[in-house]
Amino acid sequence: MKMLNEMFAPASLDNGFKMNGYWVWCGSVVKGEDGRYHMFASRWRKTLPMHPGWLLESEVVRASSDTPDGAFRFEEVVLPSRGAQFWDGRSTHNPHIIKYKDKYVLYYMGTTHPFCDVKENETVSTTDPRVICARANKRIGVAISDSVFGPWKRLPEPVLDTRPECFDNFLVSNPAPCVMPDGKILLIYKSRSYAKKPYPEFLHGKMLFGAAVAAAPWEKHRAVLDKPLFDGSGYEVEDPFVWYDEKGYHLMAKDMNGNICGEKYGGVYANSEDGFCWNFEIGKKFYSRKLLFDDKTERELGNMERPFILFENGQPICTYFAVSDSTDGLGFHTCKNTWNMALPIKK
Repeated sequence: MKMLNEMFAPASLDNGFKMNGYWVWCGSVVKGEDGRYHMFASRWRKTLPMHPGWLLESEVVRASSDTPDGAFRFEEVVLPSRGAQFWDGRSTHNPHIIKYKDKYVLYYMGTTHPFCDVKENETVSTTDPRVICARANKRIGVAISDSVFGPWKRLPEPVLDTRPECFDNFLVSNPAPCVMPDGKILLIYKSRSYAKKPYPEFLHGKMLFGAAVAAAPWEKHRAVLDKPLFDGSGYEVEDPFVWYDEKGYHLMAKDMNGNICGEKYGGVYANSEDGFCWNFEIGKKFYSRKLLFDDKTERELGNMERPFILFENGQPICTYFAVSDSTDGLGFHTCKNTWNMALPIKK
């Protein structure tokens, strides 16, 4: 597999999607029935910290552009807050849009908590009870529409829940769906397990990947693995993106420690014949946070996460990443701005 970095056209700070007054994250794109390009992303107000503010007030929005790389213009809020009594009532995040037959299907992570709303200028940290509860309530759901413009029908329950006795008993999030050759859905997802005693600062262990299948996106997804992908390998990865072609299944993800691709938070690549048993390409960076820009300078982004490739006629035409302007390697802990960057793929 050719490395994605070798396929990027020079990056630009002027394309993609950004919003004044908001943190922006998690961009995925589909071509609508109008022939234009529609990005589904998450945003939350900047009066909250970037992290963990998303757990409390993120909402999925839609932006549009005449071209795949943008700039994208905000159009509407697609999945707003809808009340603590709903499983996804407080926060919607991790949108991933697909076209399935004649339907637009929006996968996302939703969560809730039973406490009061965040007040204006209130301090929020990872030890806030609302954050702890919202993290443990992260589940994966879908919303369905006949049109990219909506209306969107949310399912009343998650399509993928946690499993009490398995590695994914704490949370499930970061959905990466892929339509299989037989029309079923393969879903690679991020999970965590409850930590064992003595409990650390957080109640969960490291990030793990699971795999689930479903007859259709709106059906219940059945987790099919008793052990996480890459179990016992010493690797930790996040933010999967999965696609299928005549050569089989392909996966890219963020290397949390850099012991797969050689760059901490760089991109890894893996392939699979069946979608359940994967092989990494060790020592190769599928993408790097160091990019060549259109002013002929090379810069390292503070974050380069939630990758998404847009395909047209079976060919990749543009890749999207959630990025930040952090310059000290701490990413979203110190950044001043975040946005969704579009990186066109050279023909």
